[in-house]
Amino acid sequence: MSTAKQVKAWFQIHKWTSLICTAFLLMLCLTGLPLIFHEEIEEMEGKPKLAPQMSAETPQLSLEQLAQTVRQKFPHKVIRYNYWDEHEPNTTTFTLSDSLTAPADNYQLVILDNRTARILEEPNVQEGFMYVMFQLHVDMFMGIGGKLFLGLMGILFVVAIVSGLMLYSPIMRRFNFGMVRTEKSTRLKWLDLHNLLGVATVVWATVVGLTGVINTMSEIVIGLWQQGQLAEMVAPYKNASPLSGKLSPLDQALNVANKVAPGMTPSFIAYPGTPYSSRHHYAIFMRGNTPLTERLVKPALIDAKTGKLTDMRDLPWYANALFLSQPLHFGDYGGLPLKIIWALFDIITIVVLGSGLYLWFVRNKATKAQLARVAASNRKQSVEQLEELEILALGWQKGENYEK
Repeated sequence: MSTAKQVKAWFQIHKWTSLICTAFLLMLCLTGLPLIFHEEIEEMEGKPKLAPQMSAETPQLSLEQLAQTVRQKFPHKVIRYNYWDEHEPNTTTFTLSDSLTAPADNYQLVILDNRTARILEEPNVQEGFMYVMFQLHVDMFMGIGGKLFLGLMGILFVVAIVSGLMLYSPIMRRFNFGMVRTEKSTRLKWLDLHNLLGVATVVWATVVGLTGVINTMSEIVIGLWQQGQLAEMVAPYKNASPLSGKLSPLDQALNVANKVAPGMTPSFIAYPGTPYSSRHHYAIFMRGNTPLTERLVKPALIDAKTGKLTDMRDLPWYANALFLSQPLHFGDYGGLPLKIIWALFDIITIVVLGSGLYLWFVRNKATKAQLARVAASNRKQSVEQLEELEILALGWQKGENYEK
């Protein structure tokens, strides 16, 4: 295939993938900005620390005592999970639902002080500005269908990036890298800026695009893990009788997990009968203590009746890919400096997307004007010749003349 035909093919791919996904990518970039700084925004709003100051020697209550407090306060609810917030080390959060088999969105959070068992807060996380931004960014309030749709837009975005690179190489053979022709037309200036900013952010945009696609498949990844590795781990209990009577203390299960996973910290506990466990186990998910490994979890299955470890395995690669992609997508690895860098790249990407829309509109207008001139002069011009005009508009051959 000749160079001209290759450029024409890549141009068509770039144009249509960009046109289809740009509006949704703009929405994702705009909603992603506040999500990058969600912790800082909460601090600016004056959200106080939940746990009051106490002596460092103040003993902490057992996990079973905290759970019993929750059961007494909410007798018509069941505990499905509890987890710990690294920013609130003296608290434990319990997730309550109407039943163990209730839908995922049927839950209530209760935060307790580890030292007094006092209920500090019952937050409603399904309201407010940050909740709206998060839901728009994750699934546009459309559930798994919205997630998968945004995943498709992310794939088109990555294809648009690759095709843009394939176009940029032959175009810039005739020009200096980073050239912006300010002395030419407004459209040509924006074309050069669009190309330059697109190349400058290509690595970041590709990383964020790919991690975003992975995040949209979270339900699929978790489902594969549940039907694969988790099913293997609980297979010996497949025909076991349902749990009855008193269960082993939560603290015993937690101690077992801490012993078999030295150097790791408990992240959350899934109670028997929940999707992340089995009908007979506590599943205690341990995480590492380094900036990288703290994003990776390792489940320990503890028999809820005997309190003994039955299995513990590293998660499969696809599950680890999901857990690693989530913080990387929002630049949540290196504190505030990395978040600022992520935000700057996000803003630049908004400029790239907006300039792409502008270029398409003015190019479409110019093409229609050319068609009108052709019709007025009674000259025949094929569709391929008109496509050639669009290639010329890129500045690949004699775009300067076309811009005038």
